[in-house]
Amino acid sequence: MPPSPLLLHRPQHSSSLSSLVDFIHPRKSRLRATFICLFSLVVLTSYIFLVAQPSLVTAPIPILQHPPPEEPRSSWRNLATKYRNAAVAVVVARPEITLTSPQELGAITSFMAALPQNVVPLTIDPTRPIDPQLILDFDTRSAQAETEVEEVVSDVWARNPVVLFSKLHSPISRELKTILHDMKLRPPPTIFEVDQRADAQVLVPMLFRLTNATDLPILLVGGVSVGTIDDIRELDARGQLKTLVSRAGAVIDGGKKTKKGRR
Repeated sequence: MPPSPLLLHRPQHSSSLSSLVDFIHPRKSRLRATFICLFSLVVLTSYIFLVAQPSLVTAPIPILQHPPPEEPRSSWRNLATKYRNAAVAVVVARPEITLTSPQELGAITSFMAALPQNVVPLTIDPTRPIDPQLILDFDTRSAQAETEVEEVVSDVWARNPVVLFSKLHSPISRELKTILHDMKLRPPPTIFEVDQRADAQVLVPMLFRLTNATDLPILLVGGVSVGTIDDIRELDARGQLKTLVSRAGAVIDGGKKTKKGRR
């Protein structure tokens, strides 16, 4: 029988692998491609695991050597220590100011007049100068501390030219209040009922130390004690008390209104 046309046109250069497949499965040529792929996969897998294995060994991953965590903390501690030492050096270079008696009297009066609830700490020693930090609201170690103290003292006497440290149940205190009331001052006199305050036990001896007074009441005009009740009576009789009050900045009859509402 003559050969089939298909066999006459069959390529002569087919691979030996295809011939082997045709020989084993002559009736299942449609599975040739699948078999070839599976066979190729087996060969490739065998090559990878048996021949090329050394080349696939994973190289060790280098471990980055980070600095120990103690170093940053140590650096921060060193920096903090440096700035703390610098701050201490500044404090040592600028000691806290010491108030003179007039400055202390002005600062205490300003402290008391600022807020009714401001009280002098009961733990202080009233026979010694008070710690400025307890009654002043700025850094008393700064380079401007002396200037700021003078401003506080000047301001308190400008705002309160007449100050009376009174005793509530005292005939002399009532007499002084009457004298001041009759002057009709503007601004009106600033009156502290010392014996009614929570800090009376330290405030009274402190005022005695700063004004050389021996008893209440104490009358300050322009930040200066006028003297005893006898001195005040004499000055008032001569008209000199009004002169002192006017020089301190208070306006006599300044609080008196006319019928038209003028001052």
